[in-house]
Amino acid sequence: MDENMDKEAKALLLLKYKETGDKSLRNDVILAYMNIVRYAAVSTRNMYLKFADTEDIVNEATLALMTAVDGFDPKRGVKFETYASIKVRGAIIDYIRQQDFIPRSIRRFAKEYDSAYSVLYSELDREPTAEEMAAYMKLPVEKLESFSAQAAAAQTISFEEMLSNDNFDIPDKTDEDGMWAPEASLHREEKMKYLADAIRSLKENERLVVTLYYYEKLRFSDIGKVLDISESRACQLHAQAVQKMKRFMKDYVNQ
Repeated sequence: MDENMDKEAKALLLLKYKETGDKSLRNDVILAYMNIVRYAAVSTRNMYLKFADTEDIVNEATLALMTAVDGFDPKRGVKFETYASIKVRGAIIDYIRQQDFIPRSIRRFAKEYDSAYSVLYSELDREPTAEEMAAYMKLPVEKLESFSAQAAAAQTISFEEMLSNDNFDIPDKTDEDGMWAPEASLHREEKMKYLADAIRSLKENERLVVTLYYYEKLRFSDIGKVLDISESRACQLHAQAVQKMKRFMKDYVNQ
């Protein structure tokens, strides 16, 4: 089966499988859509690279793709690529979570950092500085920056989960005929617009890190080389950016 077959041919193959239940067709469908697995594995590699093998991630993602193929309902009027991508990416995040590779002390710091940031942001009506955060958390600035860099993976997973949760997942509202309601698509588009606005609200160096990480799929070490900064500084900028985007998006979700 040619993975590079055009989208229409893939869609027809999937539809034929859903109509017939032919297991040999199911295998062909999975092979045809393996690009979804590879893309998800590459786009999440900064989260798992130091703690899990790419092969394990690909295996988990492939199992999720299989489940997506069987669970997909063409009558709901949503593209399979969208449905499967969400399921595959969610499975990878769940797998990373299960590995519990982030020390409890760093997880605790990440939660305390989130809480401190929210309190200071509300009190100051602006982004708190590193010095203000360090003073509030009763830590030396150097230690705060070091912990922030180590917490980058936890921050990333937290943000990914926020984007993948029910607020950002495929809506389940349907019209009387069981088709996806038009407003559901508009709802998601609106939220993606707010995400774009959140990225635009970042400082230039934070926006660059987010762009290189999420869109160019670079490792933090490579981002450091591109921006001529240390890997830990790239991690720290990413953590700061994620914190701001989370706050921006939560303000919208809670409207």
